Amino acid sequence: MTARNFSGGIADLLKSFIDYLTIERQVAANTVQAYQRDLERYVNFLDSIPVNDPSIITHQHIFNFLKVLNDLELCATTISRNLSAIRAFHKFLLGEGSSPSDPTENIAVPKPWFKLPDVLDTFEVNALLQQPDVTTDHGVRDRAMLEFLYATGCRVSELIQVRLADIFWKEEFVRIFGKGSKERMVPVHTVALEWIARYQQQTRNRLDAMGYTRGILFLNRFGKKLSRVSVWKAIKKYSLQAGIVKDVSPHSLRHAFATHLIEGGADLRSVQEMLGHADIITTQIYTHLDRNQLKKIYQKFHPLENAKI
Repeated sequence: MTARNFSGGIADLLKSFIDYLTIERQVAANTVQAYQRDLERYVNFLDSIPVNDPSIITHQHIFNFLKVLNDLELCATTISRNLSAIRAFHKFLLGEGSSPSDPTENIAVPKPWFKLPDVLDTFEVNALLQQPDVTTDHGVRDRAMLEFLYATGCRVSELIQVRLADIFWKEEFVRIFGKGSKERMVPVHTVALEWIARYQQQTRNRLDAMGYTRGILFLNRFGKKLSRVSVWKAIKKYSLQAGIVKDVSPHSLRHAFATHLIEGGADLRSVQEMLGHADIITTQIYTHLDRNQLKKIYQKFHPLENAKI
């Protein structure tokens, strides 16, 4: 397959790729923006070498770019996200005939770059859940929100999109729309449902009367959809109140959800399905976390390991 000659270089090809994601694939706007941001940095890197023809990009060029990201002290998950964007871009170029091969084949973020997330244990999660003042409408909403995040393991971007119609009360399931508008059904336990019901009756029904809700479950005081920033701020505030010294974010409850399930004996495929991971490799990080926990237990209790014998 011969590479096409594009006068505008790789920057024009990137524009074509973004149009393809937006128009043909109808990828969610947030995802498209993330791809564009990551790939613009990649294209700027290539331009600085300079490399203006995609057909001469090699495995080494991409690894050098990943090394630059690592030198900037970006976390390994961010570097992995960049690599995913680059991989999708090169597959597009290959499919369009703009490049004779895919230089991203068999390339991965080096394992030493990975730092496993600092996961909340069950006591810390419980302390976090107890923090909202449930004598107030605001506190009841936040308690329901925290319970929902830990019960379902959903992303914040998914949480703020959940509608009342997505909850199947009798079946104890919730419908969640993930990346690329992919739909999945996730079990939700009774305690979380009870808090959501209390929030609905005590707070949401009043906010619904403002006419802005569009069926969205979690609302701000103006009756509109919560922002990701407001959820992040609330969780930061409650983690400080709970005296948790770990770096806590909304994603911490997703990590805790997955880790605690696997520690309890859940199989990887089921956890993958509930998290909405397209690739089981992404879910496997939680088996590493579980092994770390096993190692700590081993070191603490094995008689030879701790010199009891």
